Amino acid sequence: MSKRILVTGASGFIGSFIVEEALRQGMETWAAMRPTSSKAYLQDERIHFIELNLDSQKELEMQLMGHEFDYVVHAAGVTKCLKKEDFYRVNTEGTKNLVRALMALEMPLERFVYISSLSIFGAIREKQPYAEIREDDTPKPNTHYGRSKLQAEQWLDDLNSSDESRNYREKVGELPYVILRPTGVYGPRERDYFLMAKSIKQHSDFAVGFKRQDITFVYVLDVVQAVFLACEWGQTGRKYFLSDGQVYQSTTFSDLIREELGHPWWIRIKAPVWVLRVVTFFGDIAGRLTGKITALNNDKYHILKQRNWRCDIEPARKELGYEPLYPLEQGVRMTIRWYKDNGWL
Repeated sequence: MSKRILVTGASGFIGSFIVEEALRQGMETWAAMRPTSSKAYLQDERIHFIELNLDSQKELEMQLMGHEFDYVVHAAGVTKCLKKEDFYRVNTEGTKNLVRALMALEMPLERFVYISSLSIFGAIREKQPYAEIREDDTPKPNTHYGRSKLQAEQWLDDLNSSDESRNYREKVGELPYVILRPTGVYGPRERDYFLMAKSIKQHSDFAVGFKRQDITFVYVLDVVQAVFLACEWGQTGRKYFLSDGQVYQSTTFSDLIREELGHPWWIRIKAPVWVLRVVTFFGDIAGRLTGKITALNNDKYHILKQRNWRCDIEPARKELGYEPLYPLEQGVRMTIRWYKDNGWL
């Protein structure tokens, strides 16, 4: 009998690729999404769709009643919001509601995989020479996105020893959760890095800060690889950083994009950090006035300002068997090709 997997955020960038891999592995694949979400990347007729309201535990219990899953991959979340409260409503409370519903239904799981982020650590180890951020470092998130993800992680960490899960533990056992913390994820269908490619095609590149910046990336299919390794091998309560195993300078990504675009002429602007602070301040105001989320917001300021994005992926290698397959040069080539083929560029 094939394994059954539920993927939340299935219509999103990472979630849609997780669905594709689950189908490739012959799993009975359930794609959870909002009724307003696009099915553009979910056209395979083998997909089972399920509507889940992460804002309500009670509704989730009704929506999930009668279902059984071996794996739940919680990829739903928000990276940009007009209101800071929405980060916590979706990323923190949405995670709690989903897990509480699964426990209330006494659903046995082989694995619950939560996709978190390297951003929960914020700007730590910022003194040169930069050292890798490690699992035993103390998180100091400097964005609402990072804080909301960290709060969800901390709740999961406390769950198996809490009164809240006592009934579930007695009848089913501990919740077998595993947490993945990818660095900057890029690839086909992704929109934030696409804006950089679009800007370069239009002859401009923008960088912030004059202090050395060490950046890490991970191609979306390497994240997907880690998800399924975690489903099979992940140990309860373990947390794994994900990158492609390399460290890049701040200009490397844009240089590779420009190369794949055929070397258009460009103006590379490198501005001091205070300029970014001004731009994101007014970007936030514009977003609130227009009701449209802008990529240049206060959270983005802290992300772009951060200098050290190194992280230790050795635990993922040793415990999961994770081995990144897509170095940045190859991943950018595949991504830009997809943008071109699909009329984005």
